[in-house]
Amino acid sequence: MKVLFLGDIVGKPGRAAVRHFVPILRERHALDVCVGNSENSAGGAGITPESADDLLEAGLDLLTSGNHTWSRREILPYLDRRGSRQLRPANYPDGAPGRGHAIVTGRGGRKLGVINLEGRVFMKPLECPFRTAERLIAELRQETPCILVDMHCEATSESQAMGWHLDGRVSAVVGTHRHVQTADERVLPQGTAYITDLGMTGPTEGVIGVDRDLILQRFISQMPVRFEPAKGPAALHGAVITVDPESGRASRIERLRVPA
Repeated sequence: MKVLFLGDIVGKPGRAAVRHFVPILRERHALDVCVGNSENSAGGAGITPESADDLLEAGLDLLTSGNHTWSRREILPYLDRRGSRQLRPANYPDGAPGRGHAIVTGRGGRKLGVINLEGRVFMKPLECPFRTAERLIAELRQETPCILVDMHCEATSESQAMGWHLDGRVSAVVGTHRHVQTADERVLPQGTAYITDLGMTGPTEGVIGVDRDLILQRFISQMPVRFEPAKGPAALHGAVITVDPESGRASRIERLRVPA
């Protein structure tokens, strides 16, 4: 099984990159399932039903998110829809809209479980992502040994800790949130593919996807500024992960950076 996982998709430029590149990558890599993090897909912050639908229609099979999930209130009923393919982090308290894990059926009927988690270091004091992962892995393994984890967090140490914690129990642990792709992709000793951060799918001439003049204004003046997505070319960042559908063990992870 071959799985594409895209890092944070930012605004209209990121959505355009998905529409353009995902069909090409599906054919080039013979992909079975395509997943992407959509938490910045609407105007660079948050998700709307329109931005989520745009990404699903562009060829993604499932969407994950993170701490910006709640930036647009109109997404809340969408998360609660029956069969929604937009996840939110699983370790939010009971009663939060939506769900944090799902099983997606790819080409040839192959099933992939996906768990969306949010870290706690320098972020909200949520329920423990490590214990949440253990609980959901046990549930998903009743249907498939192939499981991917989106570890959406600030601290690189927390991403790495989750990789080691789940090595041999999931097919892959991939990081999102920081918008800067790391070069540490590898398959851990027990068969879990790992990368600290997939990077950003969005405009390349800003600062982590935001108009650079606005970011500079904020740094220099220390005054609040309304962020807008940068203009100009966009790139797609992510990884292609090869998984044995019988054992769930990964054999390869290929980091992707596809320019516009």
